[in-house]
Amino acid sequence: MIDVRKEIPQSGKMLTAVIVLAVVLGVVWLVSNTITAAGVKGVVLLVAVIAAAGVAGKTLSDWRSGVYLFLGWLLFEDLVRKYMGNSMYVYFGKDALIAATYLGLVLSRLRGDDTERFRAPFKYSLGLFVLLGLAQVFNPSSPSLWYGVLGLKLYFYYIPLMFVGYALLRSELDLHRLLVVSMGLAGVIALVGIIQAIAGLDFLNPHGGADIDELGHMVRYTPSGVAVPRPPSVFVSDGRFAIYLTVVFILGMGTAGYLLLRRTQSGRRIVFPALGLVGVATTLCGARGAFVWVGASALLIPVGMLWGAPPRLGEGYRLVKAIRRSFIFVALAMSLAVVIFPQVVGSRLTFYRETLALDSPDSEAARRGWSYPLTNLLMAFTDGYWPVGHGIGTASLGVQYVSRIMEKPAVSFAVENGYGDLIVEFGILGPLLWLVWASSLVFHAFKTVIRLKGTWAFPVAFSILWFAFLVLFPFTWATLNTFENFVVNAYFWLLVGVLFRLPALVDQVSAPSNITSD
Repeated sequence: MIDVRKEIPQSGKMLTAVIVLAVVLGVVWLVSNTITAAGVKGVVLLVAVIAAAGVAGKTLSDWRSGVYLFLGWLLFEDLVRKYMGNSMYVYFGKDALIAATYLGLVLSRLRGDDTERFRAPFKYSLGLFVLLGLAQVFNPSSPSLWYGVLGLKLYFYYIPLMFVGYALLRSELDLHRLLVVSMGLAGVIALVGIIQAIAGLDFLNPHGGADIDELGHMVRYTPSGVAVPRPPSVFVSDGRFAIYLTVVFILGMGTAGYLLLRRTQSGRRIVFPALGLVGVATTLCGARGAFVWVGASALLIPVGMLWGAPPRLGEGYRLVKAIRRSFIFVALAMSLAVVIFPQVVGSRLTFYRETLALDSPDSEAARRGWSYPLTNLLMAFTDGYWPVGHGIGTASLGVQYVSRIMEKPAVSFAVENGYGDLIVEFGILGPLLWLVWASSLVFHAFKTVIRLKGTWAFPVAFSILWFAFLVLFPFTWATLNTFENFVVNAYFWLLVGVLFRLPALVDQVSAPSNITSD
């Protein structure tokens, strides 16, 4: 009988060789075209392709390292796109890399990796929603199957990341590395956004074409006429930067609590300054949603961490120190910004004060939080296709690219409410099945968090639970674009896998952490 485990490495090498050959041929083609055109964009694209090829090759041989390479590419891909004039070749780079990660995980399983498999407790409810999505690809009201392909990618392509996140954590060291690397990247991205808010939006933010110029150089005005430039940092839009700040602030709060509970010095010099930079960037980004949700998270997460603190007095005191230190870093960073750049900070605070304070005559808090999304939800029922929908992807993020590149007509009906868009795409079953699987996921996540109450993993678990709840309910109430945003979607599924893996790590580790170096 053939020994499968012995044969798989050979097939893996063969697959790698084929991919390398294909990449080499592609590079040769790009070089020839670049030489002919002598274009800077061609050179940038060539460098990006070579980098992607190297990352893909590394991922196939070591998928765990590939996860970090994927996260780096995911977060900085937009920066390359901006210098490439919104090139779609670059846009699909992350999808190829995550496919290599999935394949690398499968090959490692076949080679004999005995890491415990993840069995999602909400798989049946999620499966029903996936089946509905597959059926909606063939909705006769959809203008083209390409919209179905777009929808399947946005909704479901990153779901396997929860299996990746679960398998990634073999020990506490893997968790520590993931959290610290994520916050290190967040600190760099937040710093770029802060510099743009101070020095001008042209810093690392070229004018790359009509599609992204407006998104990356947006200036809002307060009701009193004060200009508020909205930095996009390394992303193509200020909105993507704002929602990313919300994600990493929540993750950073949980990481801070974890580091102090485990009494490890490693990572603190990265995480706490990064948290301060994220706090400042959130204030300067000019996005009201990020400002509100980061503020709410700053109040809720510390309360949750204290509720779930270990029963020993010393452990609870360490959590108080984590909370205090987090606020100190944010407060110091904000104080420096106010002292050195009072006008920059003042214009943003004026904007928030005039448009969010309930006693302000120009407040939009109630309208944007409830009445406007509700009106749009009800508007979805005015479309004659509301029982069956127009098909998955027809009201999703990026429909303009399908319409333009594939030369297909677009559905003209869309609303600014996530559940309303689910009705437009899936029909009335869409939001119902969404609520079923989302509630099931949050319920089982909550059970896991309760199980971790009193352990060192609770701060991380509680933060992930809060993040998942926000994405699936309040954020979706406002717009489906947040869930479909590839940065949020990737972190969402990856962290879901991490959350359900934490109980096994706690059972595995009972002694104080032996992580000692940065």
